[in-house]
Amino acid sequence: MPIDSSKFFDSIRIKPNKLSAKQQAAAREASVMCEWPECKNKGPHRAPKGRAQDKEYWHFCLNHVREYNQGYNFFQGMAPDAVASYQKDALTGHRPTWKMGANGTKGKGKTGAANLDGAVDPFSMFDEMNGLGRGRRRAQAEAPKPEARKVMNAERKALQVMGLTAEATLDDVKAKYKALVKQHHPDANGGDRSTEDRLIEVIKAYNYLKTVIRA
Repeated sequence: MPIDSSKFFDSIRIKPNKLSAKQQAAAREASVMCEWPECKNKGPHRAPKGRAQDKEYWHFCLNHVREYNQGYNFFQGMAPDAVASYQKDALTGHRPTWKMGANGTKGKGKTGAANLDGAVDPFSMFDEMNGLGRGRRRAQAEAPKPEARKVMNAERKALQVMGLTAEATLDDVKAKYKALVKQHHPDANGGDRSTEDRLIEVIKAYNYLKTVIRA
């Protein structure tokens, strides 16, 4: 006996695919007739109506849109000076521009636009605009640079024995030596010689550091 499967699908409904607004607009344009006089073909191709009719278009077939575009002149009716001004403004997207260093910051510092309030200029770009960057770089290049002192392994070990770093001066070494001797010498500890080995290490380290660290 065949099974009636319709009861399994009564609650299932499949909605037809809906076209997006863009697809619907494209479908409408595909069905528009060519607006060229006496043309009976479809006009799916758009052509601008003119500068004064922004976002308005004619609809032509392929042959007539090509013919229309060949004779189309956006600047028709404009004076030569107006055409030149429009083309110049088009280079910047018709947005206002300013000269370097003159962006309306007059009176906000010695360097005009270079001293923007709260601006961070790690690469001295604003100084470069005002001719300051070159002189600053020259001064930095001519300034004496501190020599990095090379620390040998023996010196580093001696500094560690005394609890000092590579930046220690000779005065630091002497002061630390006096403190360590007072701490570990048996005479300062009631004759206790338990730290005598430590004191010997300090003395050896001090005698070595005196010869390598300049005053």
